Amino acid sequence: MPEAQSVPEQGPAPHQGAGLRLVPGQNPWLQRALTVFVIVAAFWTVRPLGPSGRGLAVAVLLLVNSAALAARHLPEDWIPPRLVPVWLTLGIVAAAALIGVSSTGSSYLFAYFLVGHIGVRLEPRKSLTLAALCGLLCGGVLYFRLGPGHNLLPWTLGLTTGGPVLIGILNRSREKAFAAALSAAESAERAARAEARTAVLTERSRIARDVHDVLAHSLAGINMQLELADALIDTGDLERVREANRKAHSMVKESLKQAQWTVHALREDALPLVESLTAMLDTSGHRDALTVTGTVREVPSRVTQGLLRIAQESLTNAARHAPGAEVRVELAFGAASTALRIRNGPATRTVNTGTGTGSGMGLIGIRERVALLEGTITAGPVTEGPEAGGWQVETVIPG
Repeated sequence: MPEAQSVPEQGPAPHQGAGLRLVPGQNPWLQRALTVFVIVAAFWTVRPLGPSGRGLAVAVLLLVNSAALAARHLPEDWIPPRLVPVWLTLGIVAAAALIGVSSTGSSYLFAYFLVGHIGVRLEPRKSLTLAALCGLLCGGVLYFRLGPGHNLLPWTLGLTTGGPVLIGILNRSREKAFAAALSAAESAERAARAEARTAVLTERSRIARDVHDVLAHSLAGINMQLELADALIDTGDLERVREANRKAHSMVKESLKQAQWTVHALREDALPLVESLTAMLDTSGHRDALTVTGTVREVPSRVTQGLLRIAQESLTNAARHAPGAEVRVELAFGAASTALRIRNGPATRTVNTGTGTGSGMGLIGIRERVALLEGTITAGPVTEGPEAGGWQVETVIPG
């Protein structure tokens, strides 16, 4: 089981800060600079400009056009969606009117830039409709000579003011693709975080099972021996006190052995399965008890860990319930699975009741471990053969 995965922290949202939607290829500072340039150029060149008459009308329309153009840099949530078409429609009407009332200057730039933003802000059908309206209004103003500046600009120039909408639609498509990619990345990150949390919980459950396998049996027996020794002190039977103390020491040593193998099982770089199982049997007093069949191969670490813990639990149960019995272990490597069978004969020495009967959770823990590995397990008494009267555990795990 891998360590809990570290998940990168989520970065700032792509719409954060400037009010412009940050799409690859769009520079918000360049967009602002262009808006400032259009407004400054209009106030510098558009005439007449004065406090009364046509000059006042030009001044008011310049302010309206400037406000309409500058509003495209506001955050989207500042303008309700229902008001966006109204704002943009009024903007193109004001742009066409400015072309009509002014006699000189760059008033037509408002129409070009505003129509380009329409393609970004609205869905294609609405944006094409407003772009066509802008072209007809600006072209009509010049064609029908509705203002003093009609002689300076050809009426076809007015029709071209709807053209930038195509650039806006293209940018909108790029923006949607970018947003979809970002959403997919965020979904993948959320899935990774959920997987990491699941891995942590699974790892905790696995460690809890391993701690139980090592401590639950031995500590219960050690506690009983120490309580027995404490009770015998008052009777003055020092020989029995020493015997209980020796048994407690023996169980401590056995627990240390089990703890050592638990560390091996918990580590990702645990020893290879065959070598680890052989060493475990040697330290348990069952030298040459392992038989290996099939072609030996490396198996996933989680399978190695599971099989070692199953073997450890089975050997502990054999030592507790069938002391002195012969133990045979068979490890079979198949094409798509690995099988482990541990069989012990009946006890040849008196069962030490001082160690207790255990918590009853050992076999349950083995079954849970096998289930997590999607394997199968059978456990029960041996009814025939030289080990009749003993116990057998057999598990098959894919991998």
